[in-house]
Amino acid sequence: MNSDQMVSRMIGGSSWARLQPLVLLLFGLVALLAAIFVDHASLSFALWAVAGGSLSACLLMVSAAMLTQGRLRAGLRAALRIMEHDPAPCFCTDKTGAIVAINAASARRFGEPLGQSMARAIIGMLPNATAVVFRTENALERQSVTHETVLTARGAVRITAHRVTGGIFWRIDDQGGAAPHSGDGIALPMMVVSQSDTILSMNSAMRAVLGRRRTAMADVFVDPDVVAGRRAIMRGAHGEVGVVPVIVPSRDGRREVYIVPGLADPPAATVAARAFESLPVALLHIGSDGCLLASNRHAQTLLGIVEPATGPLSQFVEGLGRPVNDWVMDTLAERIPDRSEVVRARRRAEEVFLQITLSRITDAGGPSLLAVLHDATELKTLEQQFVQSQKMQAIGELAGGIAHDFNNLLTAIAGHCDLLLLRHDQGDPDYGDLVQINQNANRAAALVGQLLAFSRKQTLEPEILDLRDTMGDLTHLLNRLVGEKITLTLSHDPGLLPIRADRRQLDQVIMNLVVNARDAMPDGGEVRVETRMVRLTEPLYRDRAEVPAGRYVTIRVCDQGHGIAPDKCHRIFEPFYTTKRQGEGTGLGLSMAYGIIKQTGGYIFVDSVVGVGSTFTIYCPAFDPPAQQVVPKSPAPITAKTSGAKGDPGIDERGGVVLLVEDEAPVRAFAARALRLNGYTVIEAGCAEEALEKLADEALKIDLFLTDVVMPGMDGPTWVRRALRDRPGVKVIFVSGYAEDQLEDGAIAVPNAVFLPKPFSLADLTETVQRQLP
Repeated sequence: MNSDQMVSRMIGGSSWARLQPLVLLLFGLVALLAAIFVDHASLSFALWAVAGGSLSACLLMVSAAMLTQGRLRAGLRAALRIMEHDPAPCFCTDKTGAIVAINAASARRFGEPLGQSMARAIIGMLPNATAVVFRTENALERQSVTHETVLTARGAVRITAHRVTGGIFWRIDDQGGAAPHSGDGIALPMMVVSQSDTILSMNSAMRAVLGRRRTAMADVFVDPDVVAGRRAIMRGAHGEVGVVPVIVPSRDGRREVYIVPGLADPPAATVAARAFESLPVALLHIGSDGCLLASNRHAQTLLGIVEPATGPLSQFVEGLGRPVNDWVMDTLAERIPDRSEVVRARRRAEEVFLQITLSRITDAGGPSLLAVLHDATELKTLEQQFVQSQKMQAIGELAGGIAHDFNNLLTAIAGHCDLLLLRHDQGDPDYGDLVQINQNANRAAALVGQLLAFSRKQTLEPEILDLRDTMGDLTHLLNRLVGEKITLTLSHDPGLLPIRADRRQLDQVIMNLVVNARDAMPDGGEVRVETRMVRLTEPLYRDRAEVPAGRYVTIRVCDQGHGIAPDKCHRIFEPFYTTKRQGEGTGLGLSMAYGIIKQTGGYIFVDSVVGVGSTFTIYCPAFDPPAQQVVPKSPAPITAKTSGAKGDPGIDERGGVVLLVEDEAPVRAFAARALRLNGYTVIEAGCAEEALEKLADEALKIDLFLTDVVMPGMDGPTWVRRALRDRPGVKVIFVSGYAEDQLEDGAIAVPNAVFLPKPFSLADLTETVQRQLP
């Protein structure tokens, strides 16, 4: 089972309801077309306003959906990538609790437990595995992350679980016999107690004090209602003994109880001071005024202090979103329940996040707090990777999902506008309005293309390119783009190998990078564009990406501008994120460049120093010889086969007979009229089944099948293959709002077939049909 299959199984094939934005778009289209033909000025203005409002509302709904749609797969793919190189055993379970993915460490330790439950897979490690898994799954219903340390005869086993879309990500850290929290590596007697006061486990020191293993708190203490920091009487192996319990609570209701012997009713501050250094966890004791009373060396290390310090907790940590002192005082006053918070250590040079759990204790000196600290930096980094991955894929998933419907609408708008332009001369009063509609439809199509470029789902036309030639052809345009203040320098490696890429899209990437370099140097400077051959003998790891070993052609665009701040570098490829001022950039340029390069099979990175400049480096796989001969494409001339200036001509079989199959009525109406205007006979069908019914007439002569790929019921390739059994010589044109390489493998691998992506114009359609029916 590959990663995509694992992800698909975990999300359960979830789908996105697209009805509301589709209705809004259709309503806006109707209002738009009505506004064109209405002569009354006030009514026309109102219809234009309704159309603009409907389309704007649709875009707002789409934008809101962006924030959630991409999470269906992004987090799961990120988890699978992260766990591949984790030295600890990792699992992914689906909604039913079955294991669907493991890493190498899990395979070595547990074999191949795919399809089993987590409890069954780890039962050899944990005798109470079923209870542990049950507690963890229940905890994940209330929170996104949970962890538990289970003491076994071999030592401590730490289980961390993350709730991800469609399942759970598990990490098992078997810390061995002398690891922290194992109990047997601790000199102090300790035991783990459940919420019902059942003793789950105890270390050897505790068993030595008790003389034998006990199962309940009532078997250990004379009064089982023990209070942290308050003297209690314990039933030891040689009689009763006075002890002071130190209790470390967990979020799942369990408690770790440590026993400090030989103290007679000391104040809580003294208990903490004497016991903390012997405990294997980072602890703070906070007084009733909210100031630190004591800390052990583990806490001092995490907080970045070299010696015991006093003062409010807010002097050492930050980042709750509200004052830290308020959190402390609310917990002391029992206004809020005890709970964990993740904060940042103020005094650490590096960025360190801490998970702090506050527990209220009471003694003769009044209430105070026991704080347990855990290093949450690794967890926070993992969460940031999840979030980053979700951000980078959210719009990609959305764009791919709505591309078909959006491109159908744009095809209908632009196509009918083309038809109207054929019937209006430049002197016509409506001509200018039609041109505006056409231009804005093309802008909308370009915007969808940019989103598809980011999602790596746009249609590419790759060819073998020698960058020395293509960059030379692009130099004149680049010089015009940078202006007179900027010096453009090109440098090429004489041993450069060719690459395989879409020339038009690659030129767009380079132009975008050069324009960004120009904008970063308002006072002038130099932009260098360099191409080099690079051979990686081992994989290159950077910016959470892995560049496999091999030969690459690199393109570097360097500027001497103001640079990009380090905290912004990791976000510049996100869609709609820009470092430019308001109104100077859309934030789509670099995200589009990222998508184009990734779809081409390459990588793009940025290095920047504030005040010095930025360098964007593109890695494109070298195309190994023998290089294929590049045959330049020459567009076929578009010739009208009718002399009518206005209106539709009659059927003219001299141009050939086309069977048009399209489930979208506006697109079908446009395509049919466009083809008839050029002298073709068009037979229309709204679905594949209707097309096959028409083909049942053996006397019907068909020269070309023009069909949508994705339709309700039978899809385009399926019905075409069936039809070609009886009509093997018929040419085929497939059209779709999806990119060709995003369709099912081999879906349009049909003889005599070509692909026409939506949205297409009247000229695109006519040119493609003329190439198929010369």
